Amino acid sequence: MPYRRTPKVQARLDAQREALLEAAVQLLAEQGYAGCSVAAVAARAGVATGSVYRHFPGKAELVAELFRRVVSREVDAVEEAAGQPGDLVQRTVAVVETFAGRAMKAPRLAYALLAEPVDALVETERLVFRRVFRDAFAVRVAEAVEAGQLPPQDPQVTAAALVGAVAEVLVGPLSEGAAHPDTIPSLVKFTLRALGERHATDA
Repeated sequence: MPYRRTPKVQARLDAQREALLEAAVQLLAEQGYAGCSVAAVAARAGVATGSVYRHFPGKAELVAELFRRVVSREVDAVEEAAGQPGDLVQRTVAVVETFAGRAMKAPRLAYALLAEPVDALVETERLVFRRVFRDAFAVRVAEAVEAGQLPPQDPQVTAAALVGAVAEVLVGPLSEGAAHPDTIPSLVKFTLRALGERHATDA
């Protein structure tokens, strides 16, 4: 008869997996991908290195799952900001402000998500990460176009271009751990101009 885990054993394993992922989040935020080794994650979680392999085949699989977790949190924050009261253009801009603002509060983590060299499996998750934000952006752009608050345009193309531009602008400051005070306001102005918002200025 095949062995079946008892609810108590399964709960213990689930708790251990959760602890490993939270330890990995901490390490990624502190040291980036390079410092997120299996041994380091195990040590931070207070378990033997071999315990990590009960849940993940290796570092790449662990960090890929970590990416999914962190991205989910970031998307939730962006969606919440974009759903606040205000006109549709401002809700679109809120995606940029929230994404950039949260990135600058955790620069090492954001740099790892956006630009740090990673394994192929993790790079796949990074592409998913960018597509998720593109889609969140595209929804807001489409709503504003439909309401006549933005000129006609392809929301997917606009969103993809903006996500790429925002990421490129942030990579430098994130790698240095600091941004100029004008970085986010400048991104907002750029976003409004790129969207074709008629009241955008060239300040």
